[in-house]
Amino acid sequence: MHDQRLCPPEIAKVLTDEDWMRYAMQLARRAEQAGEVPVGAVLVKDNRIIGQGWNLSIARHDPSAHAEMQAIRQAGPVLQNYRLLDCTLYVTLEPCPMCAGALVHSRIKRLVYGATDFKAGACGSVFDLVRHPQLNHQLEVTAGVLASACASQLSDFFKRRRAEQKAQKALLKGLPRPAAER
Repeated sequence: MHDQRLCPPEIAKVLTDEDWMRYAMQLARRAEQAGEVPVGAVLVKDNRIIGQGWNLSIARHDPSAHAEMQAIRQAGPVLQNYRLLDCTLYVTLEPCPMCAGALVHSRIKRLVYGATDFKAGACGSVFDLVRHPQLNHQLEVTAGVLASACASQLSDFFKRRRAEQKAQKALLKGLPRPAAER
């Protein structure tokens, strides 16, 4: 996929939710290559990328460095506004409460996510902050776009990580202990 920022909207092919989710999955691979949980996000307005990101919490020592937050932080300066009106966020995993709150506060119009997060999801599974009637803004939500591919990307990562940890423990078990521990 080419970078939509370089192509005027009237010339650019209108991309589908699936197209944008595939792009978010490419961003998630960047997180995985860096040893981060593979979540990617792309923020779009008028069929153009205005922000994108992937998880960077470990690398930045920052619990707020989620993919969604990276995309939102990039988009504000692009639009010269903290309100991201008429924008759609595509993210490979259902946002957590922190990210859902940022989506509401930034006035993003629409959220499209892939895999559901049954442990910390705040956009319809565990909580539904983005559509809570008492908040001053609610988002349109489309859940489950390329859900199985997004979920596989995450589950494959965690399977590999568990296998690596198990191998590391086995390796350490076979090494002689330092004299101080005997």
